[in-house]
Amino acid sequence: MNLYEKHVEKELNRWHDDIIKSAGLFERTSKGIQKQTQKLVPKKMQNTITATVEKMVQTILFGSDLLTIKEDASGLSLAEQDFLVQEQFQIYMKTAVTQGIGFGAGGILLGLADLPVLMGIKIKFMFDGAKLYGYDTDQQSERLFLLYVFQLAFSSREHRLDVFRILQDWDERDHPPVDWEKFQMEYRDYLDIAKLLQLMPVVGSVAGGTANYKLMNRLKENVMNCYRMRILCQKWNE
Repeated sequence: MNLYEKHVEKELNRWHDDIIKSAGLFERTSKGIQKQTQKLVPKKMQNTITATVEKMVQTILFGSDLLTIKEDASGLSLAEQDFLVQEQFQIYMKTAVTQGIGFGAGGILLGLADLPVLMGIKIKFMFDGAKLYGYDTDQQSERLFLLYVFQLAFSSREHRLDVFRILQDWDERDHPPVDWEKFQMEYRDYLDIAKLLQLMPVVGSVAGGTANYKLMNRLKENVMNCYRMRILCQKWNE
């Protein structure tokens, strides 16, 4: 193991510890607040999120031409792959934040329109990330892997732990089918508070950009660490 891989191993341990630690008082309190806040979320927003998730699942499983990059990075070192992923991510981040600000400034209707647009940005980044780490997203098992990575990023701590256990030894086990109802509920519950302020007058613009910034960073962390974990596990098992 080279120095960079040792550095990555430390980051993976920190990431793993964050996933498995029990919910503290703050998180339990936040969950209670979330349940109350969800009562304020417009039904139209909830329906938009549900429809967006359904479309996302179909796109990931059966969509084509989702890659924006064509080069093969499978022969590169992990450090080089990480660099390329970070570089590609900045393009998507800039787009997501700009659109969040623009849609947030437009009130409820444009705020709702941001949800499927942001989902499209997330999907594109995940597919590009897979390609840059050397995995073929034409394979159905790789697309299923992305659905689990997405759940890991945007779910409650309890569900994240269940998903992590599936991803931890992905290449050594059968892949269970995705629970679509659970998938939708977890993502909707996670997103409600993050995006609610975007629908509000005056503050919507700032809230939209900030929410998209945080959501994209969370996705990047989990995409990168899931592939890092997978690559190093394969190397250790050789």
